[in-house]
Amino acid sequence: MRRAKEGKPVTDFRVLLVDDEVEFVETLVKRLKKRKLDVMAAFSGKAALELVRQQPVDVVVLDVKMPDMDGIQTLKEIKRINPSVEVIMLTGHASVEVALQGMELGAFDYLMKPMDIDELLYKLQDAYKRKWCKQEEMECILPNGLKTD
Repeated sequence: MRRAKEGKPVTDFRVLLVDDEVEFVETLVKRLKKRKLDVMAAFSGKAALELVRQQPVDVVVLDVKMPDMDGIQTLKEIKRINPSVEVIMLTGHASVEVALQGMELGAFDYLMKPMDIDELLYKLQDAYKRKWCKQEEMECILPNGLKTD
């Protein structure tokens, strides 16, 4: 992860929470903003896709079960629009298999509902670190496929 001059981790990355449970999302947004994260919310897969198209997003926390467009469909579209966005699938006990399917399709990880806020924070930071490292690696690759030192 990038580090500030003082050696502290950079926390200025953007998170998008996607879940059709409005109260859950609003509460989570408040809790993450208290921890100085830049957080946006969407209450459907379609709304999430619009935000991903219009604004820079680093990490998406995506509920598996939503009406209209489920988490798997939304994940596929997010990765099509912007493959560098990391996605953490959010699931209940009954849909762990779907979350694992999401990981096969490019999701970074998954969390079970209800989740511990600290566990979410660790996963968000790890997902952002992965995105940042991938971008750094890509910037170091020359057109002929060789990496720079």
